[in-house]
Amino acid sequence: MILRPSQREQVLPLPVALISTVSGGGVRNVAPWSNITPILRPLDEIVLASWIKRDTLENIRATGEFVVNIPQASMVEEVMVCARNYPPEVDEFEEAGLAPRPSAKVRPPGIDGCLAWMECVLSEEIARENYSLVIGTVVHLEVDDRYFNDAGEMDFGRAEPLSVMLGQEGMWFTRPVRSGRFARYTEMVTGRYATNQSIPHPER
Repeated sequence: MILRPSQREQVLPLPVALISTVSGGGVRNVAPWSNITPILRPLDEIVLASWIKRDTLENIRATGEFVVNIPQASMVEEVMVCARNYPPEVDEFEEAGLAPRPSAKVRPPGIDGCLAWMECVLSEEIARENYSLVIGTVVHLEVDDRYFNDAGEMDFGRAEPLSVMLGQEGMWFTRPVRSGRFARYTEMVTGRYATNQSIPHPER
């Protein structure tokens, strides 16, 4: 089967994050996001893609700050409420029944009940005709201790972070499961490079 190039999102498992922002006038906004990823490892930057007309993008431009919240699969209904197209003056924390969580270094609150909170400041916006790439620097990262070990690694079997697979007419919400295979970073280096080359590590 040959798919159209525009169907590329239908073959890629995507994460689900809730981005919380505050407008210049102080209105709280929450929006679900799947076009988001860390920039390489071990950098402290992330990038998200946004349509030009999004309240989230306008708020990030106005304040230079946002929080990336990682919801559990049990929060799927709240995610769908936040996906609706509300006017910019609507407080989406209230609409979705979400409790704010005070942030440590930015003005927008996080979302209570999430697995992790990435407080970010705007580093750069790369604007295109129909969309923008927003690069943010993570200035504070905090997680729920119940779902992470001492090294900061998520027990995703217990945590059940939310993900999604998109289809032609809708989407299936999913969550990651173990495949049965664990691979150490050292497996990526072979032969003579194993002794002459440093190993990338997520915390280095």
